[in-house]
Formats: sequence, C-alpha cells, structure tokens
Amino acid sequence: MARAAAARTHSEPARTRVRTQPRAVRKPAPRRRVAGGVVWIGAIAVLLAGVVALNVAVLRLNVRLDELGQERSQLRADNAKLSSEIASKAASGRIATLASTQLGLKPASATYLDLRK
Repeated sequence: MARAAAARTHSEPARTRVRTQPRAVRKPAPRRRVAGGVVWIGAIAVLLAGVVALNVAVLRLNVRLDELGQERSQLRADNAKLSSEIASKAASGRIATLASTQLGLKPASATYLDLRK
C-alpha cells in the first residue's frame, strides 16, 4: 500500500489547488417565514382590536352606571322631599285650620248623652 501511494505521487504531477470563490449556497425561499409572520401579525391585530372593543364596551357600561347612580340619588332626594311634603300636609293642626278658614267648618262639640234615664 505504501508503494501504491508512492507510485501515485511520483507518476502524477503535483496538482496545485487553485482557490476559487466559494459557491453561494442557495437559501430556501423565505416566503414561508414571511407568510407565517403575516399570519402572526394579523392574529395579533385581531386580538388587539378585540381588547380595544372590550375596553370601549366596559367604558360605555361605566358611563351608563354613573348616569343610573346619579338618577337614583335624584330619585331618593325627590322621594324624601315628597315624604316631607306629605307629612306636613297631613298634619292635623293644618287640616283643622284649613277646614275652619276655607270651608267654614267648626270642630264638633262634645256632647254626651246619658242613656240610663
């Protein structure tokens, strides 16, 4: 075997390697990556739009809740005012005064009948 190797080296002229520019290695088309990226961007955009829509809905509900709270406070104040007005108009002294002045009514006199006789 050593002879064959020695024979090859002596019989063939020595080759000098000429360095050429390395071949450009073809990369696979980046279309898959771009398409995948577009899909991800679209999915994220849809999710963000959903979050924004949800926030807008919550904001509208909060505004409506605030309006209803103010309306409830106003109704409670109105009810308290009406209750006070009813109490003042139902006072017996006021009714007796109105009956005597406007209607000319007089309080009934207390007459007692003795039914034993």
